[in-house]
Amino acid sequence: MSREFVHERDLRFLLHEVHDLGSLTAYPYFEDHDRETFDLVLNTALKMARDRLFTTFRDMDQNPPCFVDGAVRVHPMVADFMKECGDGGWISATAPYDLGGQQLPRLLISACVFVFAAANYSASVYPMLTSGAARLIESFGSEDLKRSYIPNMFEGKWQGTMALTEPQAGSSLADITTQAQETGHGYFLIKGQKIFISASDHDGVENVINLMLARIKGAPAGVKGISLFVVPKKRVREDGSLVPNDLHIAGLYHKLGYRGAPIAQLSMGENDDCRGFLVGKPHMGLQYMFQMMNETRLEVGLGAAAIASAAYHAAVRYCKERTQGRRLAAKQAGSPPVPIIEHADVKRMLLFQRAIVEGSLSLGLQCCKYSDLSKTAPESDALKFQLLLELLTPAAKTFPSEMGILSVSQGLQCLGGYGYCDEFPLEQYYRDVRIHPIHEGTTGIHGIDLLGRKVVMKDGQALDLFRRELEDAIKTAEYYPELKPYAERLDKSLERLLEVTESLIPLKHSGRTELFLADATLYLEFFGLVAIAWQWLLQGTACDKMLKTNPPQTEFNFYQGKLYTMRYFFHYELPKTEALAKRLTEADGLTTEMHVDWL
Repeated sequence: MSREFVHERDLRFLLHEVHDLGSLTAYPYFEDHDRETFDLVLNTALKMARDRLFTTFRDMDQNPPCFVDGAVRVHPMVADFMKECGDGGWISATAPYDLGGQQLPRLLISACVFVFAAANYSASVYPMLTSGAARLIESFGSEDLKRSYIPNMFEGKWQGTMALTEPQAGSSLADITTQAQETGHGYFLIKGQKIFISASDHDGVENVINLMLARIKGAPAGVKGISLFVVPKKRVREDGSLVPNDLHIAGLYHKLGYRGAPIAQLSMGENDDCRGFLVGKPHMGLQYMFQMMNETRLEVGLGAAAIASAAYHAAVRYCKERTQGRRLAAKQAGSPPVPIIEHADVKRMLLFQRAIVEGSLSLGLQCCKYSDLSKTAPESDALKFQLLLELLTPAAKTFPSEMGILSVSQGLQCLGGYGYCDEFPLEQYYRDVRIHPIHEGTTGIHGIDLLGRKVVMKDGQALDLFRRELEDAIKTAEYYPELKPYAERLDKSLERLLEVTESLIPLKHSGRTELFLADATLYLEFFGLVAIAWQWLLQGTACDKMLKTNPPQTEFNFYQGKLYTMRYFFHYELPKTEALAKRLTEADGLTTEMHVDWL
């Protein structure tokens, strides 16, 4: 099986020619780095992905984690990969020097995470979950918590997780019931259950550190009473030795895809001795956890795009090799069959996949650059980048998650009957990608978040900043005659989005909240299409600029391929906003008024 699962030239194009990774070195936090460092990091990620991750991609699916004698056994490569990620500084890559990090841009490391996920999504989540959990302790934990947990997590010896969901509380975190009883001895006693917790126990590490939401006894009801705790599988004694922490695995979930990483049910405090250590202040847990949740949401979107990328490259290879039928214009009887990539409808399916993959990747990287800038730019600019990041995160998570399923499906369609068989990897990609619209908040939840919170926050400042970003891109593209028609199309779509938003806002102000948010998922789809079109216009502008330099043939082919994919998105996908706008402005309450007994 070929080891091509990402377009390496496209990664470098997006990092350097579209998002200008090098510009971040103007800020003190990143000033020690340069293009040579960045290229070395990316090259190393590509090598690790090809040599270690992709070689175990199928085997991890066929030999999933198992629960034996109260312990979770995972594929042997997990221990090796976690050690390699610890030794190589991947888990601590974005952390500051004083915590043992490398102060690398998230923009770069997220591109590397994309590479890992495209090679083997299940394997990629182990170090990235650990990194996110460690950053949470870094941001809000006491110095004692930092000293006790971060070094071993960064070294890949200890796994990190986020433990939110409970049997009765999925998306509605206000309903969590896990209890924390203060003891007065520097720790709380935790009691309750958590479900669907990724990598919450396995034998690939020495210990597992759960960043867990719980409610301190007597806390206020709802989200205002939730606190955040470090709840290790094994707690650390004063002499540094480890002792079990009364945290047990109640069972593993058997899944459609994403089988290489265990998803477990946790039971805490069966013997009344599960100790948790408060992170930050009481009752601030959900606010703290949103840091990791939002970071993970971007990683989920990039992961979906990565799986779709691997499926796309598998489909392209097959379509170039498989001969079937003849060109419709061919008249000569008995002429030999042609590779199916010659057929227009097959090219349409491949263009669809590439448009989704490379548009989604670009939006994810755009968000990661905003994340970098929100932490390093002067305070007056940092707020702008933070608002843009918050606004775009729902789209960067959900567009690739939802459209990635359709993209992989089209890749499977290219292979016909072979795509449905496990002789080829498309069926596994199809299973693996399906979790992403559910992971880290369902699409419906993100639609409500976008329309109900992000669009209206700070009197619409974030949406106005988004409008300005698009207008700048449109203005630049209009200088290129070939791009002007697409700049105009984006301008009209942006105008349509703003008009739809203005038509919906009065519903909120008049107190008709249910009607206001009834079609929030459709609004999110509309918003996502406009955001991806923006990213394609940015890419088209970069391509047109380089084509005017008369590049060599291989580069000419690359830029032309990008431009054709951009054109595809504007002609085939962006027009869908017209139908969405029509539906969103009708506001007839069809779903709110539908009686449950009629379903």
